Amino acid sequence: MSLTFGNVHFTQQPEKVVYVSNALMRSLKLSGRKSIQLRLGRDSIPAAVKPIKKAGKHLYLASGVRNAIKIPKAGGVYLRNLEGTELQLGPLIGVLSDGDSSSSSRPFGSRTGFIKQLLREGSRKSYIFAFMPRDINWQQETVNGYFLNENGSFMRKTVPLPDVVYNRLPSRQADFSPATNQLRERFVRRKIPFFNWSFFNKSDIYNLLEGDAQASQYVPESYNNPSTEQIKDMLERHQFVYFKPSAGSLGKGIYRLTYLPNKGYFARYRKDKGNVLLRFKTFNSLMRMLHGRHSSSLKGYVIQQGIRLIEIDGCPIDFRFHMHKNGSNEWVVVGIGAKKAGRGSVTTHIKNGGSLMTPEHALRQTFGDRSGEVLKKMKDVAISLAKAIEFHHRHLLGEIGFDFGIDQEEHVWMFEANAKPGRSIFRHPSLKAEGKASIEHILEHCLYLSRFRQREDA
Repeated sequence: MSLTFGNVHFTQQPEKVVYVSNALMRSLKLSGRKSIQLRLGRDSIPAAVKPIKKAGKHLYLASGVRNAIKIPKAGGVYLRNLEGTELQLGPLIGVLSDGDSSSSSRPFGSRTGFIKQLLREGSRKSYIFAFMPRDINWQQETVNGYFLNENGSFMRKTVPLPDVVYNRLPSRQADFSPATNQLRERFVRRKIPFFNWSFFNKSDIYNLLEGDAQASQYVPESYNNPSTEQIKDMLERHQFVYFKPSAGSLGKGIYRLTYLPNKGYFARYRKDKGNVLLRFKTFNSLMRMLHGRHSSSLKGYVIQQGIRLIEIDGCPIDFRFHMHKNGSNEWVVVGIGAKKAGRGSVTTHIKNGGSLMTPEHALRQTFGDRSGEVLKKMKDVAISLAKAIEFHHRHLLGEIGFDFGIDQEEHVWMFEANAKPGRSIFRHPSLKAEGKASIEHILEHCLYLSRFRQREDA
């Protein structure tokens, strides 16, 4: 296989001909060839090859070629020659999301800005578009995708099925629906890489890592669908625990339960826009409250050992690690945000009164000159946990968000892993470069998965 980067141009000739500059002919090892199979995404057509004298790497496509395989635009893109018989343009990258297709300016709702960022950066080296499940025509194997035009607004174009799909469906309801399961399987049957398969459930991650001796040391003691006896035992042994929905996000529905001998039991949680603290004389009265709010079974909840985290100004600190696979298929730490809990809050989520700071700032206040050493340790743990989850997971992963904490003895703990992490940490002025790097890593990994990157297994 030969791979290069070149400029694609359109001509008005109706015939199915590709005109190739001499430099591009040499790079793609096409010298002497009279015809080629031209491919975009899942579609291909035969075309005649004609060399032209022009400096640089240029490919001119007659309208008969362009229209037949629906090439969306001119400009810079990768080209690769497969076994001397097929010339592929691309990659054709699809970003899967959902939203309100009746809105021309914000079809993907609150995710529109992020998707525009991806499309803006990605269009410099690929054909990239966003789409919704309803935009796919499986019979014709085409997608009516959202591309960005030069002024930054969306335009719709029909293209073949893509070379790779980045899944950013916005909700668990959409992600776990029968229709989405069928959609994923259809891509897999066509051997189209589909990464970030679905949201994680907290219980799934704990179960994945439970039998991994190396990884499990970083996971607090946790139980799915705990019995009343387990909740009482955990409180007596750890004094405080977190009781949270397995499929929850953004800190919703989380309780911090505390047991203080001779003082009783306490439940702290968030209700509407305020923090609530309740005291109970007995364990049974605490359980009556939980059963009253969440039915008698308490199914779908996880109980997790409470950890005494390092603090600043009496408020606990935890850390969001944003992990990506890079263009070489390796896990790297791309962004880290330190989150300081609001007064009386159960979690450090910004929406619940938490505040965001850089990890260097947070660790320096706690560990002084040793902050760099502690940060390196956390990064090493993050990479080892990402590798462990990937090893035990059945599907392609390209992005993980970890919520980490450090206790008073400097032990690192992983509280949550998210397959589709939010991007709020990149709003911090000191983390804007990391936000841009995150976009670049997504695109580089798409190049890798679509084989528009030199790779050892190519």
